[in-house]
Amino acid sequence: MTTAASRSVPRRLDSRPPAGFRLSPRARKGAVIAHVVSSVGWLGLMLCLLTLGLAGLLTDRAETLRSAYRVLPLLGDALVLPLSLASLLTGLVLSLGTPWGLFRYHWVTVKFWLTLAATAASAFALTARLHEAARLVERHPTGGIAELHLGSTRYELVIIPAVALSVYLAEVVISVAKPWGRRRSRRGRPTG
Repeated sequence: MTTAASRSVPRRLDSRPPAGFRLSPRARKGAVIAHVVSSVGWLGLMLCLLTLGLAGLLTDRAETLRSAYRVLPLLGDALVLPLSLASLLTGLVLSLGTPWGLFRYHWVTVKFWLTLAATAASAFALTARLHEAARLVERHPTGGIAELHLGSTRYELVIIPAVALSVYLAEVVISVAKPWGRRRSRRGRPTG
């Protein structure tokens, strides 16, 4: 015998997690703390990389440039991947485990895609550039800046962290302002 309550009712397809997946208030607070700490750490790391990049670009002393560029891969190897992945994963947990959802609000979706792109760029392009800079200065342990043959590397090590900082700051503004409202379904109704 089937009752109305026991029949399977088709659910609308949207990004809302099943009711059992909602984070408890305590878990949500923990996820928010982890997300803020990893995101602020990632932003701070880019500030450090930008500072070292600027030191290498603006100095006329080869030893200052060598010192700055030798530190870059150390920071990159130790922090880029853990902080970027932690920020991405905690953001996913928060979006899927809370009423915000991943695709219910434009601002959440935009933050997700920006973070995913920044994580990929950090993991693949940025760390490679940091190691390349260290290799370039190790090839010529003595001599002046002109002998290092750095080409565009000095500029790239300023531009890349500056662009990354711009993206992260835009994400902070999006998180606080929560612009654009809810996404509309194909029928014109708000999702969720």
